[in-house]
Amino acid sequence: MPLPHHGPERRIVITGATRGLGRAMAERFIDAGHTVIGCGRDGERIAETTQRWKSPHRFDTVDVVDDAAVATWAKSVLADGQVDLLINNAGVVNANAMLWEVPVEEFDRVIDVNIKGVANALRHFVPAMVAREAGVIVNFSSGWGRSASPEVAPYCASKWAIEGMTQALAQELPSGMAAVPINPGIINTDMLQSCFGGGAAAYPSPDEWAEGAVPFLLQLGAKDNGRPLSVPY
Repeated sequence: MPLPHHGPERRIVITGATRGLGRAMAERFIDAGHTVIGCGRDGERIAETTQRWKSPHRFDTVDVVDDAAVATWAKSVLADGQVDLLINNAGVVNANAMLWEVPVEEFDRVIDVNIKGVANALRHFVPAMVAREAGVIVNFSSGWGRSASPEVAPYCASKWAIEGMTQALAQELPSGMAAVPINPGIINTDMLQSCFGGGAAAYPSPDEWAEGAVPFLLQLGAKDNGRPLSVPY
């Protein structure tokens, strides 16, 4: 059964759209009648997703860390139409370890994906949204962007950065737009399983989470600009 539409049809860009929260959101947005444009690093997952959801939806193999690749992707997406909602969801977490034991390559990857990857998407999608003075930007933060826990210091650092970067961006946008740092909550994803182990099973699945998250995201607007929010579920 189709979901309630929640307003006019929107073109929605989601990074990290082939697994976890990204895939669950894509499915719910599409079921609600919206157009989804997504990216991911795994070419096989992109091919499978493209087979499932055909035009006007589109899914491309893009690593958000690669600024040139994001630029090319954004140009192509924007050539087909405006973006109404940009969701920077792609993210990684370090393997549980004391900060001083995290290998430099792993620390760099967390920072590159979770901070620079978001900045790359903003750099290439936001100017067109600003030109229209319309659109909502959602940058996924975390409870660990507002508090901290041991053994995930790189991830905490990256999400605290997202909070600050998003609130600064909110002050730069024209009236009518919004940039919102969102804490999605605790969801049983591959990332949570890497941190919590078997304890992750006590939390909602991405599909269960998306039932409430998608309507919540669709109602965000200029009134929410710069507000650190959490998805209710």
